[in-house]
Amino acid sequence: MKVKEIMSTKLKIIEPGETIRFAAEVMSKYGIGSLIVVDSFELSGIITERDILKAFAAGKSPDTLIKNIMTKKVITITPETTLEEAARLMLKHNIKRLPVCKDNRCIGMVTATDLMKYEDKLADRLVSLYLMPRKKISGAG
Repeated sequence: MKVKEIMSTKLKIIEPGETIRFAAEVMSKYGIGSLIVVDSFELSGIITERDILKAFAAGKSPDTLIKNIMTKKVITITPETTLEEAARLMLKHNIKRLPVCKDNRCIGMVTATDLMKYEDKLADRLVSLYLMPRKKISGAG
């Protein structure tokens, strides 16, 4: 099965000059965990809940610009990528979302949750991504 068969095509985009506060408001309003960052119609990054949490933990202001905290090296896939390959990339890079791009334009998004819904054999592998411990934090439980 190909990602084009399961990807979400209702992408929300944001410009790099917007603030963390605005990005968080958009994510909250639409119940999503990431926004595609587009500058002059080109993919320039992705901003995730994790990026926002890291920024606040580092003492950044809600008025900090997205371009200063977004993930710039975005791993993308094509509509023809198999679900197995998408899962492999997520596991390899410890990510939960993959923008789907064609002809230098993002046309969709596939998440680990999407993959688990459609492929039972992938579910066990992807569960490890959610359960995988993050970096140990000094002084934390």
